[in-house]
Amino acid sequence: MAAKQINPFLKSALEIGPILVFFAAYLLLKDRVFTIAGTEYQGFILVTAGFIPLILVCTAALWKLTGHLSPMQIVTAVLIVVFGGLSVWLNDERFFKMKPTLIYLLFGSALGIGLLRGESYLRSVMEGLMPLKREGWMILTRRVTALFFGLAVLNEAIWRTMSTETWVYFKTFGLTAAIFVFFMTQSGLFKRYGLEQPD
Repeated sequence: MAAKQINPFLKSALEIGPILVFFAAYLLLKDRVFTIAGTEYQGFILVTAGFIPLILVCTAALWKLTGHLSPMQIVTAVLIVVFGGLSVWLNDERFFKMKPTLIYLLFGSALGIGLLRGESYLRSVMEGLMPLKREGWMILTRRVTALFFGLAVLNEAIWRTMSTETWVYFKTFGLTAAIFVFFMTQSGLFKRYGLEQPD
C-alpha cells in the first residue's frame, strides 16, 4: 500500500527531529553524572534512555500519519531499542555506538544478497523517488552496498579510537553528510539511466 502524503516539514521533523534532540540533550548533559538507585550514570546514558521512547513515538506517528514504514525505519527503531536498551541496562555506552555499524552491515548485506540473485532490492524501496532503467538500478545498488559497508567500517573506527563527543558529532552530522554527498555525486548516473516521466 502506498504511503499517504503528509506535510514534508512534518515528515522531516519526525525523521530528523529525534536525532537533533539527542544531539542537543547530549551537549547539555555530557559532563554531568546522575546517581539513580545507587548507580552512577553518565549524561550520555541518560540521553540514550530518553532517545529510545522518543524515536518510538516519532516512528509510530509516521506510521499513523502515512500508513507506511520502510524496512529501514522499522529495523532502525528495533535496533535502537535493543542496543540503546543494552547501553542503559548495562550502563555501557559502547552498545549504542555499535548500532550504526550493525544497521549498515544489515542493509549492505541485504543489498549484496539481492545483487548475487541478479536483483536490486534498492529499487523496491526507492523506485518511486527516482525511476531508473534496470541497469541503472543495478549500478546504483552496487555503489550503495559499498557505501553501507564503508560507513560501517568508518563508524567502528571512530567510536573505537575517538572520544564520545567526537562520535556524537560524527553520528549526527558526519553520517548524514556522507549519504547526502554520495547521492549528489550520482547525478551522472541518474541522467544516463533515468526514465522520462509523463506530464
